[in-house]
Amino acid sequence: MSPNLSRYAELIGRIFIAIIFLLSGFNKIGGFAGTQAYMESMGVPGMLLPPVILLEIGGALAIAVGWYTRWFALALAGFSVAAALLFHLDFNDKVQTIMFLKNIAIAGGFLVIFAHGPGDLSLDRRLGRD
Repeated sequence: MSPNLSRYAELIGRIFIAIIFLLSGFNKIGGFAGTQAYMESMGVPGMLLPPVILLEIGGALAIAVGWYTRWFALALAGFSVAAALLFHLDFNDKVQTIMFLKNIAIAGGFLVIFAHGPGDLSLDRRLGRD
């Protein structure tokens, strides 16, 4: 792959992986009470919802623009694995199995970003932090 094409693939890939967290964070704001009740029904303290929203929205924006990319990628990888283990362990339910695998796949994508950095088209690279 040409270096120019690779640069844009890195940027588009970061944006694509960030979109799900950005939308999820905003959906949690809109359905705050319901999300909090669901978390509590699964044994997760509802008071964790505000930091979850902050991580999802802030982390998504950081990944998309390539700011502290490796650290946010690692945080979102851990978050994705935790969400899979806390909310999607019912392997008798095909939808929950797919959700579990989706979260694990997303975590894998974030680990690749962590390992290889944000790429050329990022704030980290522009600021000399990669």
